[in-house]
Amino acid sequence: MADVAALAERLTSARTAVTAIPQLSDDTPGLDLDTGYAVQRLLREGRGELIGWKLGVTSRAKQVQVGVDAPIRGFLATDHVLDHGEPLVVAEHIKPRCEPEIAFVMGADLSGPHVTTTEVLAATGGVAAGIEVIDSRYTDYRFTMPDVVADNASAGRYVIGSPVPVQGIDLKLVGVVLEHNGEVIATASGAASLGHPAAAVAWLVRSLAADGEGLRRGDVILSGGLTAATPVAAGDSIVVTIDRVGSVELACR
Repeated sequence: MADVAALAERLTSARTAVTAIPQLSDDTPGLDLDTGYAVQRLLREGRGELIGWKLGVTSRAKQVQVGVDAPIRGFLATDHVLDHGEPLVVAEHIKPRCEPEIAFVMGADLSGPHVTTTEVLAATGGVAAGIEVIDSRYTDYRFTMPDVVADNASAGRYVIGSPVPVQGIDLKLVGVVLEHNGEVIATASGAASLGHPAAAVAWLVRSLAADGEGLRRGDVILSGGLTAATPVAAGDSIVVTIDRVGSVELACR
């Protein structure tokens, strides 16, 4: 049996020391997804108020590549948030990378094992352009799926733009542009996240139901990276623009 508390402490130490470690599965061969989520639950303690959730591995192609048939999830706490205009301090992270996301801000509580995409949209207070900063605690981003689940799905920081009403926007068709230092480096559509970002959020609600949890009014949900993540360094600037949803910018120092 894996020592869940010891594994959580290793990840916490790596994060606070800003020093990468080998993946946990190197010396914990029995590490599985259930154990990974048990480690993640311990990491929530002492991280401040829970304010939302994030999804990972929402691309069907990525799921096939890594041998899973569903996304993964992580939590968002108060110390993950970057305010508008607040820079990302690169030195506080190991190897930060940025990716564009469609963020959902919940307008109503939502829970249950059979929640649908339609119910997610009905419970959504607004959607916003988001930039997620991922930062794996593992050396060279080398990990298995249980490893990355244990590491809170590589959560680092995030910033979102001003939310807009979701009504009348077909989120699977919206165009997404990622700019790095003024250069367009990637484009996508909302469908890159599980075919529809709200479908990814519906999966999240059903997954949380198995642990007796759900979404609360005001929760922020990062519905999954829409392009490959781009590494950033001090002095860089990232801009994400999503058609009909808005844009958001992040400066790095």
